[in-house]
This record gives sequence, structure tokens and C-alpha cells, in this order.
Amino acid sequence: MDARYNPNEIEAKWQAVWAEQNADRTPDLADRSQEHKKFYALSMFPYPSGNLHMGHVRNYSITDAIARVRRMQGYQVLHPMGWDAFGLPAENAAIDRGVHPAVWTEQNIAQMKGQLQRLGLSYDWEREVATCRPDYYRWTQWIFLQFFAAGLAYQKEATVNWDPIDQTVLANEQVDSEGKSWRSGALVEKRLLRQWFFKITDYAEQLLTDLDKLTGWPERVKTMQANWIGKSTGALLDFPIVGNAALADTKITVFTTRPDTVYGVTYVVLAPEHPLVAQVTTADRQSAVAAFVQEISAQSEIDRTADDKPKRGIPTGGTALNPFTGEEIPIWIADYVLYEYGTGAVMGVPTHDQRDFQFAKNNGLPLKVVIVPEAGASADAADLTAAYTETGVLVNSGQFDGTPSPEAKAKITEFAEAQGWGKAKVQYRLRDWLISRQRYWGVPIPIVHCPNCGAVPVPDDQLPVELPSNVQFSGRGPSPLAKLDDWVNVPCPTCGTPAKRETDTMDTFIDSSWYFLRYPDARNESAAFDPAKTNAWAPVDQYVGGIEHAILHLLYSRFFTKVLRDRGLLNFDEPFSRLLTQGMVQAMAYKNPTTGKYIAPADVDFSDPSQPKDPATGDPLVSVYEKMSKSKYNGVDPEGVLAKYGADTSRMFVLFKAPPEKDLEWDDADVEGQFRFLNRVWRLVSNSLEAQAGEAIAPDPKAEKDLRRAIHTAIKEVSEDLAEDYQLNTAISELMKLSNALNDYANKTTPVFAEGIQTLVLLLAPFAPHLTEELWGAIGQSGSVHAATWPALDESALVADEVTIVIQIKGKTRGTIQVPAGTDKDTLEQLALNSDVAQKHIAGQEVKKAIVVPGKLVNFVV
Repeated sequence: MDARYNPNEIEAKWQAVWAEQNADRTPDLADRSQEHKKFYALSMFPYPSGNLHMGHVRNYSITDAIARVRRMQGYQVLHPMGWDAFGLPAENAAIDRGVHPAVWTEQNIAQMKGQLQRLGLSYDWEREVATCRPDYYRWTQWIFLQFFAAGLAYQKEATVNWDPIDQTVLANEQVDSEGKSWRSGALVEKRLLRQWFFKITDYAEQLLTDLDKLTGWPERVKTMQANWIGKSTGALLDFPIVGNAALADTKITVFTTRPDTVYGVTYVVLAPEHPLVAQVTTADRQSAVAAFVQEISAQSEIDRTADDKPKRGIPTGGTALNPFTGEEIPIWIADYVLYEYGTGAVMGVPTHDQRDFQFAKNNGLPLKVVIVPEAGASADAADLTAAYTETGVLVNSGQFDGTPSPEAKAKITEFAEAQGWGKAKVQYRLRDWLISRQRYWGVPIPIVHCPNCGAVPVPDDQLPVELPSNVQFSGRGPSPLAKLDDWVNVPCPTCGTPAKRETDTMDTFIDSSWYFLRYPDARNESAAFDPAKTNAWAPVDQYVGGIEHAILHLLYSRFFTKVLRDRGLLNFDEPFSRLLTQGMVQAMAYKNPTTGKYIAPADVDFSDPSQPKDPATGDPLVSVYEKMSKSKYNGVDPEGVLAKYGADTSRMFVLFKAPPEKDLEWDDADVEGQFRFLNRVWRLVSNSLEAQAGEAIAPDPKAEKDLRRAIHTAIKEVSEDLAEDYQLNTAISELMKLSNALNDYANKTTPVFAEGIQTLVLLLAPFAPHLTEELWGAIGQSGSVHAATWPALDESALVADEVTIVIQIKGKTRGTIQVPAGTDKDTLEQLALNSDVAQKHIAGQEVKKAIVVPGKLVNFVV
């Protein structure tokens, strides 16, 4: 073999060989002899932006190492890759660059696929999917129709972001932090439009309780999902509208988790968007209410509900009745109540809710105490400086006076049900999933709107409803699809009456909510997947991706799995058995704390190395590790790293620098360190081949036994590190120890040394696949190292004849001695006391006590 390690030459060679041999093709599960020996390894698929970043490299290197280990351990492995290819960026490219989204997307896919292949990732490219291609989105549409048939897809009026200049609906990501349109700069309005939804709330309880099944998920991800689902147990209570003959039978319904405070309700609040607002507003309040509603419509949901902002509202002039007290109470509207949450109305109990307390104080609304800490405590609202929100006993609550507040919740709810004023209710923070998007580059919703038949599904044999290519992109007005009369106007599939296609496309989260089900049967042209094949491979055994997807993507994927299970297509409840959320890749950034601007490293004034400065202002800069970003000038281009060091070094660095779940700080010196390590492995093998070509030297039995112990210690530690928690960084550390032990071993002609070299190559293979493939052949092995069997542990090799014992005097280490393994405590104490180390440091002093830890240390107290 060559004396010099040339990664670019080696990597290009083996990538060509693997491609020619189709080395990473997924085996047929029919060949599997043991049912449990399958392994589905999956990274979250990327959006094809055109270039990989170091976060991609880390994610995919982690999953690839896991997949390669499992193959060597005898598992049948499915390790696919695809593209989450619909979405807004492609449409923006069409507007800005004058290129069709399909052309732009396919160019980016081709470029990123080449980059992935240069990393040596063991993907089965025969199973590649792209969500923007008709052979995939045909089945996305079919799955939509499964939801529609199950009553889980429906239309209703919903609030959307409206650009008054461009006359179009905007996604949340198209609205900036000031509530303005990303393109026109106009202040975005809120409008009610008819939108498509998926009824995810029907599965809220399952999605919550089944989190307990996910023992292989990080606890913080499960907690985030539980909080997002937000289960609340309470009651729906009705407050009849009074003083308005037109609304004589109309009630304002609120959901509350505190029915025990209902006797303290002194006002009710409607969301400004609530349909009842216009009806309850009195004539003298109409102009003020209209102006307030218009003002609030321009605010984002985050701004309206932020805890650090004062809550604003105005009276409508309308009045409701608190049926529990018989008192008439005013109806207000306020910015903090959202129509999409709960019922769009809340009851105001200022004495027992801090937000209501502050709102009532600011607006001169009445306060009434109905819970006190203990019997006999003051019930005078004037004594309150803040709302009392703890448990206590009820006062001013009619027949419930003296009842402990926890008991009163159930009793008052039962009383409300008996009187017809309300009922018990379990409610969730989770809202139904709004899937409509008024864009072109997405999956067309396969519905035809017929004046006679209503919403009619497109028949299965007419799928896919393909995106037309003859569209114009201006960024203004409705979706480009809505402007294509030839595409929009079609006969009703049921009755033949002239009808219109749905022109909304689907949220791209739908594409990614089922892609993992397609991979086991990716080339199927007659179904989304063959249930037998997908049920055989799924659920995914190890899923790897960023924590930013902890809620929506993972929640939606869980929802899809449960729906398709209930449609008889799947036989499992959860899509991902184990989840690893890898940390971010960070790099040094230089920020001017005065201006808030980031300075490119090449422009920083380093004349004083201890204090970098802004070259323009002279201000001292703050040096801090932050997530890689173009705007912070701290991104590292993977292409440059690959060109300089090769793929194996890049992989080794991102796997060694930090545990997979922790953030990784980029350091050029550490990358160089991994390159040097791989060079040492190369030279070690090269030197061993030279030595073995010469005359054999008689082995030293003790040295041989010590080396074999080091070899099998490495097998044990690396195997354990790669078992479930995937501590890849410590596994690489063990490989470095084994490399050092082999390098330090003088006799490189023995069978044990050859065993060590072979073991090192095998254990290193998942991390540095190209280098080890080259070395595997060099040491005389046939076939691919990645098809070889993972080294087997010989427990007997770990047994030591002697152990090292630490000698301490008054807790301070003074030296060590070698003793036979298994020496009993009394003998160990005597050997330690008689040792040169102990005699030197005791020096005639009296030994008062000896603390003996067998196999580890002896501590003398003198």
C-alpha cells in the first residue's frame, strides 16, 4: 500500500466501487432469518436548498455510523434518503430568478445529492423520494382522501394573514416581527377565509397518552409535545346575552378550568374576531369597537398573548347574565382572547386570575372575592393587591359557601349541568391543523367544488391532480392556480355539472408526515405502499434530526400513523421507536455589542489578539460560539473541508467533538487532529505490513496477553457505546486508545498484533468508511469491511493476572504497586505496607488505620 494517506483518491475510488456494486441496496426482508434482526435507520430528509451545511453533515454522519454498525452486527438495514421538496423558497426563487420552481428544485436536488455521495453515506438511492414529484404526491393526495373519507378533512372559516397590497394570503413565515408583509411591506391584516383542516383534535388524547410508549425518546421532546397538546379538565359554562331582543336565545359559552370561581365572574370577554361582536355591540359603541377590531387585526398572535405586554380591551355596550348569581355583567372585547382558542370567549374573574385582576384594575371593572385561604379570612376585594390563585374555601358563592375549592369544581359543574347552564369538558390546547396554503408549489388538494354535490373527492384513478406548468409568478393576487381557468374549471366527478377545482395546496408538513412509510416500498406504482412491506420494516428503529422539529413534524407524523392504522393500513401505533435530536454545529462569531452587527472573521482587527475589534468603529468585539449562519459570518462550507481533509476526517470530527445530542463547537485545530489520527492509523497498518513481511519474532506471553486485553477492552467499550445511546464520541476515544496500544507494541509480527490491526479496522469502519475499506484489502481480507462481521468479545481476554493498586498516605496518592489479581484485603494491606512507596512516605510514623479497597487502592492514616 502507498506510504502516504491520500483521502481524496481513496474516497473517489471506493465511492465508484460501491455505486457499481450497489453495495448499500436494502436486502429483501424475505431473506431475513430472524424477525427481530431488521433495523430501519433514518435521518430527517432535507429541504433541497442547493448546498449542504455542517448541520446536515453531522446529522447524516450520525445515522450512517449507526446503520453501518447494525449491518456489521447482522441486521438487515433500511437506510434511505429523499427530499422535502415543496415549499415557499422555490416559489420565491421563481419570482426572484424567473425560473420555474420545478427546475430550481431539481437542480438543487442534483447538487445536494452529489454532496451526500461524496460523504460516503450508505444510502439506498433506489428508494429515493422527492415530495414534489407526481409519483410521490399522487399518494399524498390519496392519503388526503383517506382523511376526507374518515371525516378528518373538512373546511371552515379561519383567520388568515392578508396582504392588502398584494391581495394575497401570507403564511406566518411571510410576516415579519413588525407584522408587515415580507414582500410588499404592507401592514398585514387578519381576515376570515374558508380553509381546509385536518381534525387532529380527534386524536389528542391518544397523542398524549401514547407518549408513555416512547421510552426511546428524549424526555424534553415528550414534555414539549405534552405541553403543545395541553390537556385541561374543566367545564363549558353559558352566559346568556340580555338586553337584546334579537339575541334572546343566544349564549356566550366559555371554557374554564376554574368553575369554582364562577360566582366571582364580573364580566365576559370576546375575541375581537368573534362573530358575536358585531351583534352584541350597541349603536353608540360601534365606531370605537370597529376601530379597535381593525387595530388588533394587524397584530400577531404572539404580540397579543405576550405576558410582558399590557392587555387592552374596550366594552361593546352589550350585557350578559351570570346565571349563578343572577347579575348582569358587561361584555368586552380584548386583544388577549383569540377566536381560534377554546370558544373564543373567556369569563373574567379578577380576584382569582392575575391577568383578569390587572385588566379589571386598568379598566375599572368590579371585583368580587369568592375564595379565601381559610374560613373566616377577609372576603373584601379592597384588601387584595393581587389575585388569589391558590386553593381555599368558597365564600359569596350561594349554596357552595364553605366548600373547599377543589371539591367545588366538581360540585358546581354538576350543578351547572342540572340547571342547563353548562357541562363538564376536557379540552386541549391543540387546535385542528390548518393545511390550506394559497401557493403554487405544493400538493394540489384533490377536491372539486360542485354547486350541486358540494366538495367532491377526485376519484383515485384520476390521481395525481398534477400541478400545471404554464403559470405566471408575480407574488401578487391569489395563488397562480386560481388564475388558470382551464385548470380550475372541470366537470363534477359525480354528476358532471360544471364545477371548480380546489386551488389551495397543502401544507408541506403533510408531505413529511408519511414519507417514512413510503421508503420500504418506494417504487410502488399502484399504492402509497404495500402494507405488508411497510409493516415489516416500520416503525423506524432510529430517527435522527434537529430539536426544532420536536413538536410539529413529529406530532403530525404520529397523527398520520394513527389515522392510517385506523384505516387498516398499518399495524403499529407510533412511527419512530427511538429518537435522537442532535445538537447544533456552532462556530466562533464576532459581534459588536454596541451596534449589534456581526463582523466577518477576515475583517476583524486582531492587532491585539486578546481583544478583537471592529475595524470600522474600533469597538471591542464579543467572541462567542453561535449556530453557524451566513448572517453571522461563521458558516463553514463542507465542500472546503472535504477538499482539504476528505470525507472520513469530516465525519470523524463531527462524531468525536461532542456527544450527539450536545451542541458542537467547530474548531479547525480539532479537524486537523482527526486528520492526524487517520494518518496514524494508515501508517500503523503500513508499518505492520512491512514488519509481517520480514522475519517473525518470538512473542512475549505477558505482553501478548496485555495487548489482547486492550483489543477486547476496545471491542467491549465501543460495542457498549454504540448499543442504544450512541455515544459516538467516546467510542472514537476507545479507538484512539487501541491505536496507541498497537503503535506502542514492539513486536508487530505476532498473530495477536494482527488480530489487533484487524479489530481496529473493523471498529473504525462505521466512522471512516473509505479509509477502512482500503485498509481491509491491504491486510489481506476479502470482500467489503462493511459486510464483515462485527468483532466478537472474548470475556476471558479481559481477565488480568495483575492489577495496579494505588498507595495513598492520608488520602494523597504517593505511588502504585502491582499485585496478583484477586488478592484478599489482609494480604493486600500487608503488600502495600511493605512496598517501597509506603515505607518511604511513612518513614517510621505510626499507622493508625488502613483503608483497603480491593483491586483499587490502600490508604494509610498515620
